[in-house]
Amino acid sequence: MRRNPTLLALALLLAGNGVFAQSKDSLMVKSIIEEATQRSQLQTLGRELMDGIGPRLVGSPQMKQANDWAVAKYQGWGIAAKNEQWGEWRGWERGVTHIDMVYPRVKSLEGMQLAWSPSTGGKTVTGEVIILADLADSVAFQQWLPSVKGKFVMISMNQPTGRPDYNWEEYATKESFEKMKKERAAQTDAWRNRITKTGLTARTLPVALEKAGAAGVVMSYWSNGFGVNKIFGANTTKVPTIDIALEDYGLLYRLTEGGQKPKISVRADSKELGMVPTFNTIAEIKGSEKPNEYVILSAHFDSWDGGTGATDNGTGTLTMMEAMRILKKVYPNPKRTILVGHWGSEEQGLNGSRAFVEDHPEIVKNIQVLFNQDNGTGRVVNLSGQGFLRAYEYLGRWLGAVPNDIRSQIETRWPGAPGAGGSDFASFVAAGAPAFSLSSTSWSYGNYTWHTNRDTYDKIVFDDVRSNAILTAILAYMASEDPVKTSNEKSVLPNNPRTGAPGIWPAPVKPTRKGGVN
Repeated sequence: MRRNPTLLALALLLAGNGVFAQSKDSLMVKSIIEEATQRSQLQTLGRELMDGIGPRLVGSPQMKQANDWAVAKYQGWGIAAKNEQWGEWRGWERGVTHIDMVYPRVKSLEGMQLAWSPSTGGKTVTGEVIILADLADSVAFQQWLPSVKGKFVMISMNQPTGRPDYNWEEYATKESFEKMKKERAAQTDAWRNRITKTGLTARTLPVALEKAGAAGVVMSYWSNGFGVNKIFGANTTKVPTIDIALEDYGLLYRLTEGGQKPKISVRADSKELGMVPTFNTIAEIKGSEKPNEYVILSAHFDSWDGGTGATDNGTGTLTMMEAMRILKKVYPNPKRTILVGHWGSEEQGLNGSRAFVEDHPEIVKNIQVLFNQDNGTGRVVNLSGQGFLRAYEYLGRWLGAVPNDIRSQIETRWPGAPGAGGSDFASFVAAGAPAFSLSSTSWSYGNYTWHTNRDTYDKIVFDDVRSNAILTAILAYMASEDPVKTSNEKSVLPNNPRTGAPGIWPAPVKPTRKGGVN
């Protein structure tokens, strides 16, 4: 067969370009891995953020301190960064909480006031502990209410066991385990009914107790793990709401049931700071060829404040900061702009990211891709197409550059379904931008660290976070270099299995820009 020299030359040229591209990508991947493994900043960043600054409740001084810290870090790496105000929130700062049982014996109790709980005004308040009464109906409840004056009212069910189910499964007989679960289910139903009969809800009940003159509200939100409680926000505005660990809550509950009328003393020194501005921290490495197209790295910066927000979402924050640091070092002139968003008030409804979407349509419409990480310290094991029809084409292409030891653990689902909430990627998905969640393996996230008093530095698995930073940096590089603009074509969603109606793409939701006020 006669060879066409023109076609042959073209084939060699294309092959050469392919070899060059492959060599260029592989060298970049090697540089990313080397920087991540040999000069990692993850532990230093983790200590400074989680141990030094601590929890980052929206509206707290620590949240603003974290914003300023991140800007300084980025600027120190030669990356342009700023804090961008998106709203304001009720300012509040946690102080010392001290809780003691003073009768029938003395014992310091493990517990804390909830976020935004009123203080005790610099005083120690002492009072008898009583249990929310089991009454016939709302009329009987109103008749009972005056009896709470000057007392601390327990409004949570007393758990029948402080052992998580996996501990029962390992050691109990099958019959014993089934008996416990049956009794617990009946007890849970009975307590739920007790609340319902007051005519109030878990949100409005503390307010009614406060108005009736209670000294404080006592609860225990067990997280189904040894020594772990979830810590959220208070609904009272004048008296403290405190959460007490399961073990000590059970002690008070049993003493009260036994007629011993235990007393506790509480001092809670929180501060009200008025309305304060709230920010997103934004940093970027400007694109050299397509500066108005964006690869976005995403993680919420705020946390609840029972612990220090280490895995929710300190580890997502560290992943994105480290990926940006690495990229600035080994890929300082990306083709597209690589932007990172550290969002505020995700915990109250994705407010920071929703505000960014609303305020920056010029960026949102030109997003090449967004990667968000927000479900714990574990290595990434799931990646869904979020309902974007062509996501498999570009994500699959970019994943091909990721080392097999990282890539092989990731399960992909195409096209997937669009996330309507859960984390900040959903704010962008609703606006039609190709945004994806880098979803991690559990490490008992739901029970032991998500929104708990045990979400602290020691729960971080740095090998997994390092893997995630490498993955993120490689995907950001590949997305920036890709000659093709990604498609945001949406798939046809299946019918809603509950209603039978056609599936509907999530709609953008307006952020709360003035929060923490009634």
